Amino acid sequence: EVQLVESGGGLVQPGGSLRLSCAASGFTVSTNYMTWVRQAPGKGLEWLSGMAFDGSKYYADSVKGRFSISRDNAKNTLYLQLNSLKTEDTAMYYCAKGSSDGQRGQGTQVTVSS
Repeated sequence: EVQLVESGGGLVQPGGSLRLSCAASGFTVSTNYMTWVRQAPGKGLEWLSGMAFDGSKYYADSVKGRFSISRDNAKNTLYLQLNSLKTEDTAMYYCAKGSSDGQRGQGTQVTVSS
């Protein structure tokens, strides 16, 4: 059974950083395309970043240079490092197996506020 469990969210001040984790089970992260998406209150799902099986990384313009995707193959875990956070980054963050409409976990809340 495929399972994804996101963690690492929280309340942070503007300019701060967080590292989100996505622990996967039931499949191998390193052999699948993986995606990070977010959904802010009252808004649709926004694609943020993707990582291919060969390690290629992709970013939305809105987060390029601030967010960084990575994975730990031994832990079968995907990460998203969030730096230079802005209030508009406040959202529920999800990882997904495959593309944005793939199976997601329960999400982890990121709130950026002073």
